[in-house]
Amino acid sequence: MEVAEGSSTAHRSGIRVQAPLVESVSCYCRVDSGLKTVAGARKFVPGAKLCIQPDIKPHAPKSKNSRRERNRIQPPLLPGLPDDLAIACLIRVPRVEHRKLRLVCKRWYRLLAGNFFYSLRKSLGMAEEWVYVIKRDRDGRISWHAFDPIHQLWQPLPPVPVEYSEALGFGCAVLSGCHLYLFGGKDPLRGSMRRVIFYNARTNKWHRAPDMLRKRHFFGSCVINNCLYVAGGECEGIQRTLRSAEVYDPNKNRWTFIADMSTAMVPFIGVVYDGRWFLKGLGSHRQVMSEAYLPAANNWTPVNDGMVAGWRNPSISLNGKLYALDCRDGCKLRVYDETSDSWNKFIDSKIHLGSSRALEAAALVSLNGKLCIIRNNMSISVVDVSSSEKNVDNIAHLWETIAGKGHFKTFVTNLWSSIAGRNGLKSHIVHCQVLQA
Repeated sequence: MEVAEGSSTAHRSGIRVQAPLVESVSCYCRVDSGLKTVAGARKFVPGAKLCIQPDIKPHAPKSKNSRRERNRIQPPLLPGLPDDLAIACLIRVPRVEHRKLRLVCKRWYRLLAGNFFYSLRKSLGMAEEWVYVIKRDRDGRISWHAFDPIHQLWQPLPPVPVEYSEALGFGCAVLSGCHLYLFGGKDPLRGSMRRVIFYNARTNKWHRAPDMLRKRHFFGSCVINNCLYVAGGECEGIQRTLRSAEVYDPNKNRWTFIADMSTAMVPFIGVVYDGRWFLKGLGSHRQVMSEAYLPAANNWTPVNDGMVAGWRNPSISLNGKLYALDCRDGCKLRVYDETSDSWNKFIDSKIHLGSSRALEAAALVSLNGKLCIIRNNMSISVVDVSSSEKNVDNIAHLWETIAGKGHFKTFVTNLWSSIAGRNGLKSHIVHCQVLQA
């Protein structure tokens, strides 16, 4: 009765009684500890009860090991707190400290190596997005770096696997928000590859995935409905330029062919816009051509409209609008207008850095709902395109620099290089993606 009266009083006073963040009856010490591949994740359903208790067979004979396992008392995640409250505390630790949390004990390592921990962070709006940049240096070696926009620091990462340490023309995409895939490409010694690997941002480790069905390099790729599509490109042999296309479904953990393109193409720009995948590249006779793929109909159609005609690289589709660069340093963007079928709108920062290759904008990505411009010198600018008004001629206040690494140093270096006649770039960005954890 007292409980009922207390709850009714709280209801009348407007106090909202929230449910606990996690179930106190669940055991989280073994959550997803055996997950090794993407296929193994199918038995974990987000939002469901993800506790993995030992299978209990009521009629099975009890062994000495089972009795010993039952009698063993595991220490709590945090002394003095039940595990549900301990997890509620740990999920609030910033992502930059998670590498240290895994070193505390085995229980913390297993907790942070599983899907439950990060699924809970995402459901509560605590997941953090980092920018991952893959670069190629002057000697052709591949390296990569992660940028934490909250602390504005570059974070260390495990080395890129040796098969991609010097690869050319490979693809890069993100599935499930936290898996960064490297696929295809050309090894300097072995030629075109079918290999596929992926990096798990939650465990900070690399894993193998099923190989593609066809060897290819310098191809187009995109992600639609959490499936990875690749098309076109080149391969050694008589038919160097490819028409074939295929898709990888992480839920089924396999590749399947889709409809071939109308003509063979080596794409140099691509974007998913208005439910279609647009590709623009060079045909077999080095002519410029463009096609669009519709996944629902599984067909390719040639495209030759105002959008493709004024399309430049890099570009991105964000919140239903299509953006592309209008200058080399990325300080001025163009916006595609569907009504006029042209690129007649601009977003200008009014502060241009220069036209050197080091300051060249290499990628456009979406970061926390904003448009992020990454340059070869690792400087990063962010523009809030969602706040842009109809008159986009004077919105310089929407631009922000979150990583200004090497601005002055790069300017001086480029000046001396121009005087000495050295135009070679020390390094340049090959791919850029955003991962969430």
